[in-house]
Amino acid sequence: MPRSPRPLALVTGASSGIGASLARELARDGHDLILSARRVAPMQALAGELKASGASSTIIRADLSQPGAAAALVQEIAAKGLVVDVLINAAGLGANGRFDATDPVRVSEMLQVNVLALTELTRLLLPGMIGRRKGQIMLLASTAAFQPGPQMAVYCASKAYVLSFGEAIAYELKGSGVSVTTLCPGATETEFAAVARLENSALFKGGMVPVMSADEVARIGYQALKSRRPVAITGLRNTIMAVSSKLSPTPLTLRIANWMMTAGK
Repeated sequence: MPRSPRPLALVTGASSGIGASLARELARDGHDLILSARRVAPMQALAGELKASGASSTIIRADLSQPGAAAALVQEIAAKGLVVDVLINAAGLGANGRFDATDPVRVSEMLQVNVLALTELTRLLLPGMIGRRKGQIMLLASTAAFQPGPQMAVYCASKAYVLSFGEAIAYELKGSGVSVTTLCPGATETEFAAVARLENSALFKGGMVPVMSADEVARIGYQALKSRRPVAITGLRNTIMAVSSKLSPTPLTLRIANWMMTAGK
C-alpha cells in the first residue's frame, strides 16, 4: 500500500472528549488519522467531519479495557500497511467513590486502560519511530497525577504512573528524534464527569478551578506536542494547583482532594 505524504496519527479514545478534539487539531495541521475507541458511530461522524480538513480516517474499533486489545490494535494497523508517526494515548477511565466500595471489575478496567494499554501501545509503536528517527507520542495524564486522591484513589494513582512514565521515557529518548509529551488537564467538559459520577463534585461545581472545554485542552496539548514539551499542564490555575499540591503537607492535600472529589447530591 503506497504511503500518504501526510503524517499518520493514531488517536485512542477518539469517540468523544479530548481524544476527538485532538483528532481535529491533528487533521487541521495536515495529519491523516487512525481513530480508535469502543463506539464506532461517533468515530464515523468524526471521520466525516475531518474530511473538511482534507484528512482521511481509518476507524478501528478497540476496547482497551480488555487484555490483549492494545496488541490486537497494533496488529490490525500493521495488517492494513499503515505506519504510525504520532501516537495519542487519550483513552481513559475513572470512577468515583471509596476504594472498598468500587466495583472490582471497574478497578481492573481502569488499570487496563489507563496504565497497561497505554504502556503496551507505546512500547509496541516506539521502536518503529526510533528506527525512522521521527515520531511524537502524547500520554494523557491529569492534574490528578500530582497528588493522591481519596474518592478516586485508583484513577489518581494511574495518572501518577502516566506522568512518571512519560517524564522518564521523554528523558531516555533525547536525541532519538522521538518526543514524548504528557498532557495534564484539570476538570474538562467531557463525558468523563458523568461516567465517573463526578458531575456534582466540588471539582466540577465548586468554582475553585475553571472547567475547560475539550477543544481548549486539545489546543494547548497539541501546541505542547508540536513544541516537544515533556509536560504540559492546561491553564494557569491548574498549574498553580498542581505545583501547590506537591509543596503542601500531605494531610492538607488529602483533605482538599477528598473534598473536591466527593460527589454531592
